[in-house]
Amino acid sequence: MRSASAIVGYRHHMKNRKFDKTALQIWKQAISGPVEQEQNFEVIIHKTLLNYFMVGPQYHFIFNASMLELEHVGKPIFDILGYTPSEFSLAFFLNNVHPLDRPHFLNFENKVKDFLVALPLNKLMKYKVSHDFRIRKKDGEYLRLLQQSTVIEHDDTGGITRTFATHTDISHIKPDGIPSLSIIGLEGEPSYINIDVEKIFSVSPEVLTPREKDILELLMAGNLSKQVAAILGISKQTVDKHRRNMLSKNQLSTTGELIGKAIREGWL
Repeated sequence: MRSASAIVGYRHHMKNRKFDKTALQIWKQAISGPVEQEQNFEVIIHKTLLNYFMVGPQYHFIFNASMLELEHVGKPIFDILGYTPSEFSLAFFLNNVHPLDRPHFLNFENKVKDFLVALPLNKLMKYKVSHDFRIRKKDGEYLRLLQQSTVIEHDDTGGITRTFATHTDISHIKPDGIPSLSIIGLEGEPSYINIDVEKIFSVSPEVLTPREKDILELLMAGNLSKQVAAILGISKQTVDKHRRNMLSKNQLSTTGELIGKAIREGWL
């Protein structure tokens, strides 16, 4: 039998895997093969920072698109999020984006990918992408980051291999609200502010409550109602009531049908 904390942890892990996989698929469409030559990225970073207006505490990093890795993560990340640079991998970053902001993040990245892929080679490094989202700090609280990024390396065919980015804490400026995307033109190129992005990715409606999900996962693991009740610290009558409610609102007759539909439609 699985504990309640294990059930919640597993469900969170599976949602993160789906989000991570989608983000990686978007980025892979804009990249080429791995690039082996060495670059003086310290010089590139300092030059690129001149194009950024710092509105709060920030840290920087380089996204190696061909290797799908984060490089040269700045030490100030510890003061802002509580993580050390070595902890902040790409998977770790994606796992800590606020669940409600993930569809916005994916829609923005997909829009930016399409925009950059359509640019001629001589303009790939003349734009700065800016969008915001919430991210979980090490203490469990969320803050809002402004991500600003620009291409710093590409191959001869236009495949993006590295981007430089900063994350700035803008919680004091935008404590709430819907994330927004802008693409800022540099060196005389046009800018696109608060872009209306096609909503390809959306938040899935929650068919089950958190408690119903806990109960259903334990039932799927082969536990009886009294065993589910013991694991969750509730009465058997409460478990049975939740089970009946799940069947009723989904117009199903048996727990087997409920489990089958939950698996097919990804409720858990």
